[in-house]
Amino acid sequence: MDKIKVGVIGTGNISGIYFQNGGKFDSMEVVACADLDVERAKAKGEEYGIRGCSVEELLADPEIRMVINLTIPLAHASVSLQALEAGKHVYVEKPLAVTREEGLQVLELAKRKGLLVGSAPDTFLGGGIQTSIKLVEDGWIGTPIGATAFMVCGGHETWHPAPEFYYHKGGGPMFDMGPYYLTALVALLGPIARVTGSARVTFPERTITSQPKFGQKIQVETPTHIAGIMDFASGPIGTILTSFDVKGNSQLPRIEVYGSEGTLIVPDPNTFGGPIGISRAGSREWSDIPLTHGRAENARGVGAADMARAIQTGRKHRANGEMAYHVLEAMHGFHDASEQGKHYVMKSTCEKPAPLPMGLADFDLD
Repeated sequence: MDKIKVGVIGTGNISGIYFQNGGKFDSMEVVACADLDVERAKAKGEEYGIRGCSVEELLADPEIRMVINLTIPLAHASVSLQALEAGKHVYVEKPLAVTREEGLQVLELAKRKGLLVGSAPDTFLGGGIQTSIKLVEDGWIGTPIGATAFMVCGGHETWHPAPEFYYHKGGGPMFDMGPYYLTALVALLGPIARVTGSARVTFPERTITSQPKFGQKIQVETPTHIAGIMDFASGPIGTILTSFDVKGNSQLPRIEVYGSEGTLIVPDPNTFGGPIGISRAGSREWSDIPLTHGRAENARGVGAADMARAIQTGRKHRANGEMAYHVLEAMHGFHDASEQGKHYVMKSTCEKPAPLPMGLADFDLD
């Protein structure tokens, strides 16, 4: 099969790994990149041996069938809609969109045009979470009854060169890191039926201490400490804590899944590999579990490559728009529940993505 020709829109920090990995999959080939700053796109293109151009030029290229949208979150929906209007399939960095309304617009336009939409994160396709999925599905911890997920830190203004957007609409710890944790939980346990939670802005103003914007102030527009509860449609109850307000170190785990016969430690969902542990009922010991699947290194882009394979074959892609929208709705649901003082009942659902077969090489998909 001929590779799907891909254009990347947005050449910021995250783009490098997509360019590095894009040529390693046999389903797609990155041939061009674009940015609002055309000179930056041309420089990035020269660095990776592809064409750098304007967004308009990229969208007008009939050979490019798929766009990888790596713009900032506030631009995700508008750029995705542009690409869909131009007849391109779209894979977008997380989150799918900033608002639920925009997310639905993207899905509905894609459906009308017969195009595919996919969305990061794709870390759940790595060896760590794929192994965890197999352990759950093979019954190693019995029937799942609950899960916990934690992502806490002191915020990004101490290290990121331009941290403002993390504290504006569409940012905050839930929208920044929540997609990794919620996507992993949905991949493990299936869709969410309802959520509730509490959220707050702890520090209304932040001071940047990184370069080059040292000393500049950020007015915080979004909750920075969110505690949520999820009722999964299959029965388990999950809890999630995301925070940019935790000063000093934390010893919380990333994700644990509790079953009728034991407990599973799931690796950090912002990585592709990581350690896995199981403690079975009646034992006080933890057993280290080797990975059953490959792809333990940074394989960002595998979700886009899997979508390119879906374009080629007609099968369903795993990091798909429906799951990304479900996660987007849940994230808003935590905020809504906090503001309104009641449960938020999910309106969307999605399928658990099909697990990857065992024994694949790192950059194979089937």
